[in-house]
Amino acid sequence: MEHEFAHGSDEGRAARGADATDGERAARRDEAIRAAVERGLLGPGSPVVGLLDVAGIRTSAAALRAAFDAVTAPGTPVLHAFAVKATPLVPVLRLLNEEGIGAEVASPGELALARAAGITPARTVLDSPAKTPAELREALALGIAVNADNPQELDRIDALVHSAPTRSPIGIRVNPQVGGGTIGATSTATATSKFGVALQDEGAREWVVRVCTERPWLTRLHAHTGSQGVPLSLMARGVEETYALAEEINRRLGRHQIDTIDIGGGLPVNFASDATTPTYAQYARLLSEAVPGLFDGRYGLVTEFGRSLLAKHGTVVARVEYAKRAGGRPIAITHAGVQVATRTVYAPASWPLRIAAYDPKGRPKEGPSVVQDIAGPACFSGDLLAEGQTLPLLDQGDYAAALDTGAYYFAHHYAYNSLPRPAIHGFAPAERGEIRFALVREAQTPAEIVAESGGDHPTGLLDL
Repeated sequence: MEHEFAHGSDEGRAARGADATDGERAARRDEAIRAAVERGLLGPGSPVVGLLDVAGIRTSAAALRAAFDAVTAPGTPVLHAFAVKATPLVPVLRLLNEEGIGAEVASPGELALARAAGITPARTVLDSPAKTPAELREALALGIAVNADNPQELDRIDALVHSAPTRSPIGIRVNPQVGGGTIGATSTATATSKFGVALQDEGAREWVVRVCTERPWLTRLHAHTGSQGVPLSLMARGVEETYALAEEINRRLGRHQIDTIDIGGGLPVNFASDATTPTYAQYARLLSEAVPGLFDGRYGLVTEFGRSLLAKHGTVVARVEYAKRAGGRPIAITHAGVQVATRTVYAPASWPLRIAAYDPKGRPKEGPSVVQDIAGPACFSGDLLAEGQTLPLLDQGDYAAALDTGAYYFAHHYAYNSLPRPAIHGFAPAERGEIRFALVREAQTPAEIVAESGGDHPTGLLDL
């Protein structure tokens, strides 16, 4: 949805405030990279690291809360649950929890991370298309909110609910089938999406109404239209369809059984510049205009944002090990490639990254812009962070920074060539302007690579 920001308007002031915040974030990033080099967190012995901007993460969390507070009736129960899959790091989840953000989990591992971060069951939501009986049993025993994906899963929940009481809010995930965005893999409301009950399929809507009639403990509806590549207008349509179904169920049952609507997450991220757009405020206003009844206090609200909370607050920084040419094209060979940027390497058209150049002291590099490739360390020709990108010429000993990589990048290691997981450091400015760092995750050691690759069972196959 397009927004015009008139000079002097509330929207205009908000836009100018966002511009200032975005500029401050870029300045903090530059200072953090310089400081990381000065303190040896980056260098020949540590040629690739992930950096997380703590102040930026706090700002995003506050912006999310404020955006929905501004359109929601006072006293409305609202849970903002971070999609753990976006950045599955315990310190990140702990920080978000301190900022009033819970957790949306989709596996036993993600639930374990959320619990390790101190997130309570009451602030946790379990979503997954393939929950096992054991996962469901644990969630219901803890009192975690559960959204059933399909009729067979609901049958399993039936048996568990009848065998033991639960405090868990339980809902059904529906697929409003409103269509897809520009990236098929992240469009979850298509006609044939694997997620949820497909509402436009024959008999599906009546089935949802019937099972709610038979189960007074079904009190929620959940839908998630997509994420990157999905326009806000399509996301709003998915929420509209889900709200309309909730209204229909409550009307036909003659009682307010559906009391909470989980609208998922999916706010897309601008990877083309430092600007934060779209904003949570824009999306919340759009929803309040499209679905005003959702915000009048009759329904509790759950959101499940992930990428938009973290992406712009993370940077992968890699040392240029060699600078070479091929076919007249400069190529910087770095230590960041498919192992930290898997989606970008395998689907560059859908997941392009901006690269920023820094000199050997970690300062923004100056000089004429040159078209060049930024390559990773893996042994296949497609391992490129960026192809044909224009920036100051990278030379041996410089640093290439992949921007906006705080979600779905360095925390999602892909062990091609047995490349190690990089260290991750959080950073924040101190009172006198210097940068403070905190270790989030240690770099993986060769011994750890051997151990997770069967090193404790070297003769295992010889015994067969």
